[in-house]
Amino acid sequence: MSREEAGPDFVTALARGLEVLRCFSDHPTAMTLTELSSRTNLARATVRRIIITLEHLGYVKATDDGFIVTPRVLELGTAHTLASGIWESANPYLTELVKITNQAASIAELDGSDVFYVARVAVPKMVSLAITVGMRLPATNTALGRAILAFMDPGEVEQILQIPSRSSIYPNHVHDRAELLADLETIRKQGWALSDEDLHPAVRSVAVPLRTDDGRVFAAMNIAAVASEVSLMQLVNEFLPVLQETALSIGKAYSLHRAAPQRTLGA
Repeated sequence: MSREEAGPDFVTALARGLEVLRCFSDHPTAMTLTELSSRTNLARATVRRIIITLEHLGYVKATDDGFIVTPRVLELGTAHTLASGIWESANPYLTELVKITNQAASIAELDGSDVFYVARVAVPKMVSLAITVGMRLPATNTALGRAILAFMDPGEVEQILQIPSRSSIYPNHVHDRAELLADLETIRKQGWALSDEDLHPAVRSVAVPLRTDDGRVFAAMNIAAVASEVSLMQLVNEFLPVLQETALSIGKAYSLHRAAPQRTLGA
């Protein structure tokens, strides 16, 4: 929903505060007021007032080099992860998948034109692209994203392609529209997506959609490997079958979780 569609109930001050807070999501070091002003296109004085408010609320703190977020911001992302039930449903299966393959595995949801990581079990591999829960990447340039987009209505996909990515990661390979649509058609037929160093020159990945019992795609999961260690043939022939089996188990567990009466504090 755009600001115009929200009408007079739209709170500009809140939107600006969230925009400033989002700047820290893909910036691992401290940021100055000038940097925040540049990234948000807000006046430095406006950014200063927002930062003072966030600091008072405990979401950011000042350092010698600028401002950084505090662990309190994790409450915001954790709330969604816990409420959705994905982590609770997937964690044991995701952990077992990593033990079997000795490769990192992740689950991501679609958020705008990006995928947003909601669960991950990593392995100590030397890869310069460090993925963490809460990170976002351009959906069209990831196997995870294409594994979701392929099973959406074409009209929805077209709308998503018009949304600018909020990820700071620039892909190694950019798909043009014709190439992307052809790839989505292939994925729709075969049921899985492959990324051969599309996002990062050292990483290849295979992904499958996660479905509820009624067939609805609610996320996607992948196995990511170091390109110099795992061939495309190994990724597809060896890792894909166990990934597909794990996806079925997670889909069933998630469906059961959603169907069960939700517990409340004090109940």
